Amino acid sequence: MYIPAHFDEPRREALHALIRDHPFGTLVTHGAQGLDANHLPFALVDQPDGPVLLHAHVARANPLWREAGDGDEVLVIFRAGDAYVSPNWCPSKHENHKQVPTWNYMVVHAHGRIRVRDDERFVRAVVGRLTKTHEAAQPTPWKMADSPREFIDTLLQAVVGIEIEITRLVGKSKLSQNKALPDLRGAAEGVKASGGEAVGNAMLARAQANGSDRQAG
Repeated sequence: MYIPAHFDEPRREALHALIRDHPFGTLVTHGAQGLDANHLPFALVDQPDGPVLLHAHVARANPLWREAGDGDEVLVIFRAGDAYVSPNWCPSKHENHKQVPTWNYMVVHAHGRIRVRDDERFVRAVVGRLTKTHEAAQPTPWKMADSPREFIDTLLQAVVGIEIEITRLVGKSKLSQNKALPDLRGAAEGVKASGGEAVGNAMLARAQANGSDRQAG
């Protein structure tokens, strides 16, 4: 991924936060049949004394787990939103007409090594962790124990666990932070008014940070 210096996001905590907040990732593999991409919810496991891991599961009918060899290099892409940016939202456009359309976005690329975990205990733990995380906001969170054990056991036999040891994280936040502050703020408000709440708010936060940095300097 091409990352100009002003769009680089190197902070480990920010990269982990993006993955946790936007866990539906695209897993890219390269097997005997060539490139393949699968879209899966992941759980980030940050071990104090070990590597950072990504856990997921796929349907047993999915050829991914048979074609991916343990230790194969893979890539998982996480996106935190994207938005079109019109030149009309930048005040300088109306003065010198030196603005063009662009597209803003926030992404993390997790490079790593894959391992297939075809064991019931691992799969049950992954499903339980994902369920607990994503049911937490419900008025009455659903639990695996809410269904008959035989029913859950049958479903768990139909999936296979995936574990990815992250070897490198690359983050890019393209938020118009290379523009002058008035243009950045104008673009942010335009993005928000067009429905890009997440990206617009991130742009405003970057505008505030840029303004603080300039005042401090």
